[in-house]
Amino acid sequence: DGCSQLSAYERKRLKNITENAKFFAALKLHESAARLHQIATKRQSHVTKRAKPKKVEDETVRRRSMRLQRVEPSGIPMPEAPAQPGAEEYPQVPAGPLPMVPEDQTENNKPTEDLLTTWMRISEVLLVVMTLSRYQDSLSSMVLGEDNVKKVVKYRVCSMAIHPSESVIFVAAGDKSGQIGLWNVSCKSEEGAHVFIPHNYLVSCMHFSPFNPAHLLSLSHDTLRCGDVTRAVFDEICRSEENLSSFDFLEDSASTAIVGHWDGDVAVVDRRTPGTSSELSADIGFKRTRTVHVHPVNKQYFVAAGSVDVCIYDVRHLKPNGNKPVSSLKGHTKSVASAYFSPVTGNRVVTVCADDKLSPFLFLSLSPRLFLRRHNNNTGRWLTRFRAIWDPKQEDCFVVGSMARPRQIEVFQDTGKLLHSFCNPDCLGSVCSINVVHPSKNILVGGNSSGRLHVF
Repeated sequence: DGCSQLSAYERKRLKNITENAKFFAALKLHESAARLHQIATKRQSHVTKRAKPKKVEDETVRRRSMRLQRVEPSGIPMPEAPAQPGAEEYPQVPAGPLPMVPEDQTENNKPTEDLLTTWMRISEVLLVVMTLSRYQDSLSSMVLGEDNVKKVVKYRVCSMAIHPSESVIFVAAGDKSGQIGLWNVSCKSEEGAHVFIPHNYLVSCMHFSPFNPAHLLSLSHDTLRCGDVTRAVFDEICRSEENLSSFDFLEDSASTAIVGHWDGDVAVVDRRTPGTSSELSADIGFKRTRTVHVHPVNKQYFVAAGSVDVCIYDVRHLKPNGNKPVSSLKGHTKSVASAYFSPVTGNRVVTVCADDKLSPFLFLSLSPRLFLRRHNNNTGRWLTRFRAIWDPKQEDCFVVGSMARPRQIEVFQDTGKLLHSFCNPDCLGSVCSINVVHPSKNILVGGNSSGRLHVF
């Protein structure tokens, strides 16, 4: 009380010093220092004693700033910061169903309604197989114009799907950031394409449901979703902590699917069961599974492509461990990017490998016959790896991107013979790594690394 003659500032300063002294005394720093000195100087015993776990209530509470606790000064928690793949920022997509609302608007407007209405009304198609000469003539008649080139998604195209409608050209493209772009090519206006964001990571695989084309299924690293245009929602079918790579339907009703994992496993997913977990997870002995594809006739078989492995399995005999393939396709020495059955009989499998080979396997006997075609598959890190896909209208012909100049998309026969090259130096000046072919009409769509689609 002898401080009555001190100024207000000095009294406040003495009060702070007193409070700080009490705080440091409560921390018992002198005891901690003495204990550390005792530990450092004490000779270590030959017998190592197990330390007793420290009680939680005895621990000193660590002080953390409000910034580190992600709390606003008002006391309201801040939202979690989105994950940042690389140097770019991508939006975080929540779990569960998502409304079909484009990224640039908060509610549906007339152009979006027109796009989704078009998707709903387009119909089923029939498969027509042509002779090779007619097929080559049809390829030559397909051209690319400026009106059929459009930037549909923001980043690199990683997957595509084309609707089977015969009246409207309707294409879906997925990019590396989780965006899905829907483009009504038949609508020549600028409002013919819209972008949705149902995923957090790259969209590696997409299919329109063969049973109901109003459903678009898309797969990213953590989720498999179904875009249902009749309800304008992206439902969540499967969620996994393991990175997902590809999927395919195990039946025509599209109720079940086989899903590949980047770590090599495969899983069986049933859309009819509640929840978002898979029905079965199976180790097939792969280090990495990039693509899975189901046989078009015998739906119990699927082909998986991985590091240097291309194997066919029977889904009826899958178990958690110890799975053995029905058949193994040998001939590759480096990582295989994709493997797909031919569309009609499934007697052929075409693969793309980093050893710069295209390899159509022909199953006309117990021993698969292998055709090798030298092909530059060195796309580098900035382009999506090539995937050779069969033309649904032709059993023995497949389409693949090309590194050749002028930039082009190539069509081969299963013997390795080049049938046709799609090119247009005025409209196509980039590599189209991902391609998709219409199941009944002469339409080919190629996607490049800048999110641009080219429709021949």
